[in-house]
Parts: sequence; structure tokens; C-alpha cells
Amino acid sequence: GLNVEAKSRIAQAAAALVNDGDTIMIEAGTTTALVARHLLGKRFVNIVTNSTLILPFARTNPGIHLTVVGGEFRPASESMVGPLALTELERFHVRLAFVGTDGFSLEGGLTTHLVEGAEIVRRMAERSETVVLVADSSKYGKVGFVRVLPVQGVHRLVTDTGLGARAEQELAGVGLEVTKA
Repeated sequence: GLNVEAKSRIAQAAAALVNDGDTIMIEAGTTTALVARHLLGKRFVNIVTNSTLILPFARTNPGIHLTVVGGEFRPASESMVGPLALTELERFHVRLAFVGTDGFSLEGGLTTHLVEGAEIVRRMAERSETVVLVADSSKYGKVGFVRVLPVQGVHRLVTDTGLGARAEQELAGVGLEVTKA
């Protein structure tokens, strides 16, 4: 329930990166799930996800072909995780992977509080051509319990206008393309 308007703008800007006929992965999370919501009107988009939050959006969008990986269900994150989910993700190769984070910084990279979620993000990053981090600016500078990826493991950040100019310069300095929504 935090930063709802910003998260919707971020998700809409991220969804604009998706083309008709695209293949994408969407990791479980509130902002990442909203990306699927904003795909309405796109055609022939194949989504692979571990998120059950995407199901209502796929139900109302005939242009989406949805594959939900199996695994152990985690109600707190509305996600499928564990060895089965990781193995199933190996079967796919996509153009874009949309991932979230609990915190990110140059020093700490992307972090989360769930070990299993970190494993899913790393596997999605391995199986995609481009990794897109969707995160509101309040997460910049925060460090969570589990390291997920270095910032350099992400190609683009889609965030809100609250990200300061200095932070944007620091991120751009390590090759991260920043889009503010």
C-alpha cells in the first residue's frame, strides 16, 4: 500500500518497453505485477512468472499468454518459489525480465528479505537478454537481508521522479539506464 501512485506510473512506463510478440518474465512483487496490468492492448505477449498476483490481469487481457511456474506457494509474497520454480525457469529465454527489490544501492546491489525470492530473480536475470528493475525511489540506499544482484547486473531502472540527480548520476556511471515516470 506504499507509494501506490508512483508504483502505477513506474509499471506503466515499464510496460511501454514491451512490444507486441514479446517474451518477458515478471518476478513476484506489487510493482512488478502492475506491469502486467498495463499490457492491455499489447498482442501476443508471452509472460513467464512466479507471481499469482498477475492472474487477474491475464484473465482480462486476451493478448497475454501466461505461464506460471510451479513450486511452493508463499502467501506473504503471492509467489511460487523453491527448486521446482527454479528448474522450470531454466526452460525459458526471454527478451525482458522485470524484477523488483526491497532495496538497492551501488555498494549493496539489489537486496531482499527473502532468500527464495533472491534465487528467483537471479535465475530470471540469467534467462533474459535485458533486466529491468522496477522500484520506487524510496528503495534507493536501503540494504536488505539477502543480496540478489549487483547493480551492474541490471540494464535499466524504471523509477519515480523522487530519485535525486546525484543518485541518477551514480547509477548512470555504472551503466544503468534510468527512466523516471
